[in-house]
Amino acid sequence: MSKIFLLSSNVTVVPYPVYPLGISTITKALNYFGHEALQFDLLSQNKSEDNLIKAIIDFHPDFIGISIRNIDDVDSFSQMEGFYLDYIKCIIETIREVITVPIILGGPAFSIIPSEILDYLKGDYGVVGEGEISLCDLINDLSFGKIIPRIIKGISTNEIFSPVFEKDLIEFYIDQSGILNLQTKRGCPYSCSYCTYPTLEGNRFRLKDPKYVVDNLKYLIKNYSNFDIFFTDSVFNDPAGHYLKIAEEILKNNIKIRWTAFFRPQGMNFSDLILLKRSGLYSIEIGTDAACDKTLMGLNKKFYFSDVINFNELCVKAGIPSANFVMFGGPNETEDTLKEGLKNIESLKKCVVFAFSGIRIFPGTELHHIAISEGIIKKETSLIKPVYYFSKEIEPNIMNELIKKSFQNDKTRIFPPSEGTIRMKALNLFGYKGTLWDKLISANIIRKDRKTKR
Repeated sequence: MSKIFLLSSNVTVVPYPVYPLGISTITKALNYFGHEALQFDLLSQNKSEDNLIKAIIDFHPDFIGISIRNIDDVDSFSQMEGFYLDYIKCIIETIREVITVPIILGGPAFSIIPSEILDYLKGDYGVVGEGEISLCDLINDLSFGKIIPRIIKGISTNEIFSPVFEKDLIEFYIDQSGILNLQTKRGCPYSCSYCTYPTLEGNRFRLKDPKYVVDNLKYLIKNYSNFDIFFTDSVFNDPAGHYLKIAEEILKNNIKIRWTAFFRPQGMNFSDLILLKRSGLYSIEIGTDAACDKTLMGLNKKFYFSDVINFNELCVKAGIPSANFVMFGGPNETEDTLKEGLKNIESLKKCVVFAFSGIRIFPGTELHHIAISEGIIKKETSLIKPVYYFSKEIEPNIMNELIKKSFQNDKTRIFPPSEGTIRMKALNLFGYKGTLWDKLISANIIRKDRKTKR
């Protein structure tokens, strides 16, 4: 048996603090295979290096695993200010001053650019993709002195490991954001040109039994209160309808919970939304991604903006607030598509829209190949530090000014993304928690009403 210190290195709170579900699940797998694991979350410890070092010394681990959630904040306005790896590099250097055990890197960010990140952070080993089985195998091999590659590929499995929820962590995230996380599936069969999900979790949905999901909900509700659930699936509303079975199981067990998830604006009807609302759905995040058919095609979204409009109308009819996330400047973007897209966004009612300028390029994606073919980057260009795709058919500064002008009189239209942080923090000061799209929408309606009366 080995002792493994699991460190969640994520300290970003934008748009809200996110519970470290990854290390909670890895802990369960390690325990299952006879190891002892200790979870340590830097954010909940106020980024205290003193607390980190004390915990490591007291636990005296045989291995340290570090989960890396994000490389950067994917916001072209912040550039290097939103680059997180230098902070993690300093943390690793601090750890090395007090202990010499192997440091194993993992998590979604690491899995995107594993070799470069391992070298950049000076880690010893890394696990790409899912780590429940592979990390245990790696630790066993190292314990027996086997010579193994520095980077190993994670094994995708249907083995279900329920998270080991740490009381202190749960209470911290309930206090800070009011949101806890669960998964109902892994993988993504869609091939959006910019996205890394299929690389991280596979290109098909691997579904978790609805009873498994509800059992986790029951545990959390029994032991904690005043929280919402975010189902962190790449896409919640899968074509086969597994998401409806989740809702039905929640209702069948009379679970009282507010929940939200990430949706694709396609393949649902009003009765589906009402079923979800009855089961606790209180807000929706929508992967709109582009604002007109031509740019949607450039991202290989395989739906039309009319689908987005129809989905918005369903949400409004069902009384479910939503937020759309749109990236401008991608493939096929021109000044004409920008103007069309901004007009299309005006047709979306009672919803929040977050706009991004440019698209972060990640290796292995179709966008990466497009950027190389267009001469935006070279094949050998390092992508460990943020590089953004901007269509050559529109000047970014002109694009940004047009977006700002279009959004300036509507509090539900947020650009640049940092504006969203400011508005969310303002709502937090009044004690509001959760996704808060409803509060932004309500505030905007009140503001417009007052303006009209004047």
